[in-house]
Amino acid sequence: MKIFFVCSPNSRSKSAFRLLVKQYGQADINKADCIVVLSGDGMVLRAFHENFDRKIPIYGMNRGGIGFLTNNYSKENLEERIQQAVHIKFHPLKTIIERSNGEICNGIAINEVYLLRETHQSAKIRIKVNGVVRMDELVCDGLISSTPLGSTAYNYSAFGPIIPMNSKLITVTPISPFRPRNWRGAILSSDTILDWEVIDNLQRPVCAVADYIEFRQVVKVRVFEDKDTVLTLLLDKDNSFDKKILNEQFAS
Repeated sequence: MKIFFVCSPNSRSKSAFRLLVKQYGQADINKADCIVVLSGDGMVLRAFHENFDRKIPIYGMNRGGIGFLTNNYSKENLEERIQQAVHIKFHPLKTIIERSNGEICNGIAINEVYLLRETHQSAKIRIKVNGVVRMDELVCDGLISSTPLGSTAYNYSAFGPIIPMNSKLITVTPISPFRPRNWRGAILSSDTILDWEVIDNLQRPVCAVADYIEFRQVVKVRVFEDKDTVLTLLLDKDNSFDKKILNEQFAS
């Protein structure tokens, strides 16, 4: 098996990287069967972004923080673990962003696309669902749309719902909503096309973020699932995503 290893700058990641490269070798990234990420969730997301066109399965081992997208670390039997791992296949979100200067930008998100106010003033956002205005004005700090994979991340911290991987759903979750006072978001079909329009963008500027890639001075954002792209995350059989989701949903 041809494995390409990546690590983050922390000492635990670099130490594991040295041991594993010595034991298993370091493959050419363009010929690799698998990318092994020695870090936490952030580095797993970065590995997907940096190798987006290669479509190589990614197997993470936790040498970072939370590690929701990773497996337990061990330098033994790595090739066997990868071969026996469960393939979690998913579509990322795609976003098309229009900035106030007319520039059009494109982004890809494994976890989420979100809007966030840039100043002390609340953002005002109009929400369209499949071309129909469903909320004329949401006053808030921001707005999140997440994949099932990302529903336990920023979406969850903003009190959004956790959704299973095979649900074919996406979330729409407000960040600190002020008006409408009691709106807590929506769960939508993954076939949905979302359009967000920033109201009064000069006085109330908003940035858009696709995972960790930020775009400033945004006026319009379209978000939809990229059906043409399939990415693969590898998890050990005893570390299933369904089990992780249930643990989060029933956490005390």
